[in-house]
Amino acid sequence: MSLSRDPDLDGLELVVVPVTAFGQNCSILWDPGSRHAVVVDPGGDVPRLLHELASRDLTVDAILLTHGHLDHAGGADALRAELSGRQGAAVPVIGPDARDAFLLSDIAAQAARYGLEGMRDVTVDRFVTDNEILPLLGRSFEVRHVPGHTPGHVVFYDPRARFACVGDTLFRGSVGRTDFPYGDGPQLIKAITDRLLPLGDDVSILPGHGGLTTIGAERHGNPFLI
Repeated sequence: MSLSRDPDLDGLELVVVPVTAFGQNCSILWDPGSRHAVVVDPGGDVPRLLHELASRDLTVDAILLTHGHLDHAGGADALRAELSGRQGAAVPVIGPDARDAFLLSDIAAQAARYGLEGMRDVTVDRFVTDNEILPLLGRSFEVRHVPGHTPGHVVFYDPRARFACVGDTLFRGSVGRTDFPYGDGPQLIKAITDRLLPLGDDVSILPGHGGLTTIGAERHGNPFLI
């Protein structure tokens, strides 16, 4: 996928693989020295993700989920099973916040309503909590709870790289949908204001759909935040 600009991840590499009919940004982040990686939001198209990983000779340490929607989590169970078998050790699925458990257990039904196949419910190895630190790839990824799009939506932020995978919270020129029964527009704007904007204008963010942007670009130009 071509991004608006290549982020400087201070030693990490990034490839973004659009998956599912929704064009969701599945992210593969890795350390080029160790060849260890994490996969963020594998919504589907698992054979393609396995090819991307194998072509780079990557070992996946964890699968991270920002929230429970099918286009972000629908391939997590299958990817975990395939990678655990290939690598000879269990690959954990980590996140989101436990308040999205009801969505993770309804993925297959969600997919059926859209006429999509191959998506599974997923039982995560563990949920995450706000302000938790995840030691991965020799980094300390911060977990930030940013609800509103879904109740348990989280963001994964690498302060060393000044980079965050923000899922469906903040987009280039827009914000996540809140017209679900469990959505909350004012809560989402408040969470973006309180939990994302303070990261700093230079922080690059990868949304769940569309191109890369920065906190500064959205602070000053996003109509939902002005």
